[in-house]
Amino acid sequence: MTNTTSTTEPVLGGAAGAAAPAPDVTGATDGSRASRPNGRNGRNGRTRRRAAWGVMSTREKVLRYVLLVVVLFITIGPFLWQLSTSLKGTGEDIYTANPSFIPTQPTFGNYLRVGEAIPVFGYIGNSLVVAAIDVLGNIVFATLAGFALARLQWRFRKAVLGLFLATLVLPGEATIISQFVTVKDLGLADSLVGVALPGMIAALNVLLMFNAFRQIPEEIDQAAVMDGANALQRLRYISLPAVQGTIAVIAIFSFIGAWDDFLWPLIVLQSPDKLTLTVGLQYLQGTFATDQRMIAAGTMIAFIPIAVIFAILQRFFFKGVEEGGVKG
Repeated sequence: MTNTTSTTEPVLGGAAGAAAPAPDVTGATDGSRASRPNGRNGRNGRTRRRAAWGVMSTREKVLRYVLLVVVLFITIGPFLWQLSTSLKGTGEDIYTANPSFIPTQPTFGNYLRVGEAIPVFGYIGNSLVVAAIDVLGNIVFATLAGFALARLQWRFRKAVLGLFLATLVLPGEATIISQFVTVKDLGLADSLVGVALPGMIAALNVLLMFNAFRQIPEEIDQAAVMDGANALQRLRYISLPAVQGTIAVIAIFSFIGAWDDFLWPLIVLQSPDKLTLTVGLQYLQGTFATDQRMIAAGTMIAFIPIAVIFAILQRFFFKGVEEGGVKG
C-alpha cells in the first residue's frame, strides 16, 4: 500500500505539474486581450500591405494608363499617320500647318498608282522568296546548332558558344565586304539566293534556341538515353515539342529581318527585275519625291506582309517569350 501510494503520488504530482502552466496561458491570454488595440493596428498594417501589393490604388491605375497611352502614341502614332496620309486624296493639303488626321477625301487611288509606277508585286515576290529561304534556314540550322550546344557533349563546345556570343558584338557592316566577296566567288551575285545566304543562320537565333533547349531538365534526356534513344530521336520527340514557341519567335525575327533588309540587297542585286521591295521602293522615292501620298502607300504595302505573319504566329510568339522548361 505504501509503495502504491508513493507510486501514485508522483503521477498525480506530474499531472498537477502539467496543469501548472495554465496560469501562464491565462496570463498570455490576458496579455493578448490587453494588447488588442495593437492587434487591430497589426491587422490594419497587414491590410495596407495587401492593398499595396495586391490591389492598385486609383492614382496608380490612372498613372499606368497615362503611361500606356503615351507609349502607345509614340509607337503606333507614326504608323497611323502614314496610313492616314496614304488614304488622302490629291485635293487635300498634307503640308498645312494644321493637317487633319482623318482624311476628308479617303481614296485607295494612291495604292493603285504605286502599282502603276513600279512592279510592286514582282518586288513583293522577290522579298517573299528571300524571306522564305531565311526563315527556313534559321529554323533548321539554328535549331540543330542550339540543340548541339545545349544537349550534346563534345569537345570545344564552350569555345564555339563563345564565338557565337562574340559575333553579337561585331556589327554587320564590318563583314559586309567579305560577305560580298564570298557570294561573288560562289557565283551567286545578282541573285536572290545570294541575298538570302548570309541570313540563313543568325547567331542570335542560335543563342535563343540554345537557351530554350537548356531549360529542359537533363533527367528527361538521361531517361531517353536509358531507353535507347539517339540524339535525333531525343531532338524530335522530346526537345522540339518543348520549344515550339521559341521556333515561332525565330521565324518572326527572321522574316522581319529579311523583309526589311535594305543595304545587303542593294549591294548584291543589279538587275531591276530581281530587286526586293525595300530597294524597289526607293525608285518610288526618287521619282515621286514630292508626292508623299504614294510614298506612304508604298510603306503600307511593305508593312502588310509583316502584319499578316505576326497575326498568324502571335500566339506562338507570346508562348515563346514566356517559354521555360517542359510543360506537362
